[in-house]
Amino acid sequence: MTDSHTLNVGDSAPGFRLKTIGLKDVSLSDFRGKNVVILFYPLDWTSG
Repeated sequence: MTDSHTLNVGDSAPGFRLKTIGLKDVSLSDFRGKNVVILFYPLDWTSG
């Protein structure tokens, strides 16, 4: 279980790691100093 809290506009995003569509591990810290846009959406071939 993780701690959760609400982020407000202007807050820094907490560190996290995700897998890309190609199953490569990517961490938010990999993009330090760059502008980042994160988009979450269900893939066409996934259920739900």
